[in-house]
Amino acid sequence: MPKTNPKIDTYIEKAQPFAQPILNHLRKLIHQACPDVEENIKWSFASFDYKGPFCSIAAFKQHCAFGFWKAALMKDAHKFLKAQKGSMGHFDRITSLKDLPADKLIICYIKEAMKLNETGVKLPPRAKKVDTSQLIVPDYFKKALSKNKKAAEQFDKFPPGQKKEYLMWLTEAKTEETHNKRMETAIEWISEGKIRNWKYLKK
Repeated sequence: MPKTNPKIDTYIEKAQPFAQPILNHLRKLIHQACPDVEENIKWSFASFDYKGPFCSIAAFKQHCAFGFWKAALMKDAHKFLKAQKGSMGHFDRITSLKDLPADKLIICYIKEAMKLNETGVKLPPRAKKVDTSQLIVPDYFKKALSKNKKAAEQFDKFPPGQKKEYLMWLTEAKTEETHNKRMETAIEWISEGKIRNWKYLKK
């Protein structure tokens, strides 16, 4: 009997109708390939751990995503790991079961991802490159900070790299609604002394 997490059940139940069979199918294959898998909700997605995180599934308004934690180290013999910019998944945008490769191939990828964790292979550290000369704070953000003294003081204390992470997050918003929401969240987090990616910090 697979060890399932009720939180994943709820996550799938709340997904769009088109997404539910996709998520259920991928979940089934993950358990089939890795009977000892542990289910969790991480970063608002359904995450699967085996000697550490190794894959995740997610549902969006118009597509699903299936991603591998160490995809950069996988051989990708069948050329399916084709994540697009702006998409978190490695099997492209999945809108139906027809978008997925054969089950046996998916299982091969899952087992390869498992093996990377079994053997303790780690992702190389990300290169930290910060071009401080291009760190320009937009007027709209300066105005928002000026209305929150605590946030303004904390933003000034952040090193250039942490400032840039917030600025990139704001400028990458594709809609005005998303931009405004990120602005509100950014001011809130900064006033609390939180860096942009504070959720990913090891506790």
